[in-house]
Amino acid sequence: MKMSELNEINNVEDLQEKVAELSQELFNLRLQKSISQLQDTAKLGRTKKDRARVLTRISQLKKAG
Repeated sequence: MKMSELNEINNVEDLQEKVAELSQELFNLRLQKSISQLQDTAKLGRTKKDRARVLTRISQLKKAG
């Protein structure tokens, strides 16, 4: 997910749903990693960065008003 895609979303509720979804995915990836079932370990980092991007966009929207 790119920041340009997130800039098109102007609804905080939609972004918060996306954060919840990414948090759940991050939990599942960490669980898979702990039991050695995670094949694509880079996905863990990508998911963390995507979640941070969404949180940044939420912050921008709240700051803008």
